[in-house]
Amino acid sequence: MGHKVVVFDISVIRALWETRVKKHKAWQKQEAERLEKSALEKIKEEWNFVAECRRKGIPQAAYCKNGFIDTSVRLLDKIERNSLARQSAISKERDKRSSEFVFELTGQHWKELPDSLKEQTHLKEWHISNTLIQIIPKYIELFQAMRILDLPKNQISCLPAEIGRLKNLKELNVRFNHLKSIPPELGDCENLEKLDCSGNLELTELPFELSNLKQVSFVDISANKFSSVPICVLRMSNLQWLDISNNNLSDLPQDIDRLRELQTFLLYKNKLTYLPFALLNLKKLTLLVVSGDHLVEIPTALSDSSTPLKFVSLIDNPIENTQCQDETMESEQDRQHFDKEFMKAYIEDLKERESVPSYATKVSFSLQL
Repeated sequence: MGHKVVVFDISVIRALWETRVKKHKAWQKQEAERLEKSALEKIKEEWNFVAECRRKGIPQAAYCKNGFIDTSVRLLDKIERNSLARQSAISKERDKRSSEFVFELTGQHWKELPDSLKEQTHLKEWHISNTLIQIIPKYIELFQAMRILDLPKNQISCLPAEIGRLKNLKELNVRFNHLKSIPPELGDCENLEKLDCSGNLELTELPFELSNLKQVSFVDISANKFSSVPICVLRMSNLQWLDISNNNLSDLPQDIDRLRELQTFLLYKNKLTYLPFALLNLKKLTLLVVSGDHLVEIPTALSDSSTPLKFVSLIDNPIENTQCQDETMESEQDRQHFDKEFMKAYIEDLKERESVPSYATKVSFSLQL
């Protein structure tokens, strides 16, 4: 007896499934109509609509009239479009007002400032970086509304004396340039709050006239050649942040406690052999970072865990100066910039911790691409 083979007409099977599909679609339609008439479904729809409006910051008055909620999708889209249009207009207006007072310039194809700049004396901010510009023109004195001079990583070799006539200047950033001196006239900028001269490598002193800067709260003169803390800095009575790391300091002045508002003091990469007891008089000091390689005398109270002071002694990597002869040497400024960025991240992390170890080991490295 052989195999039995059942043969169906394919049209019969197709008709059967089409009938079943039609019945299922009809049921779905009836169920949808029932839910549409259901009060529970209406409440759910209104609730979701209100939640969506709240999420998008749309005021209740826009969709609730006489106690009835208009759940029209068109209404939501219209309200959202109007809201976005208003926000966009406000943002554009704010950016327009801001850009009218801000000058920005970057790129190594710039070797001098554009001539048209001298006509824009209404500007309040200059942001000039990574250019080959060497000179800041004397006509800078015309910019009496100037608040911020942000001039990092250029080729600037000197600042004009006329900078002292910017009476409203609050921030001066000339880090990683080629300055060998700071004009004493800067001391006339009595509203200055932030001064950053780091990474110029050749600065050895600051003029005594900067003692007049009583509003300064931030000074960064790291990565230079200072052999002592400048006298003018000790007279900045409002100073809260002082970074004089990576210089040639062998000691600190005994009257360092004149800086009564000082909170952060960065001294690492110097040649200090001791820390004066006067540091204990700085009651607001919360972070002190030094290099511990040469220190032989440290006030024990500095490392007392019961005080709010975070005292960190860095032990430099003993092989960090070892270089392979075939290695391409990076520039000194590039290396200093890398170190500063590394320490900036490290210090930010320290501030977030509740406590720090009595010493830490920093391993320096360089990358050649």
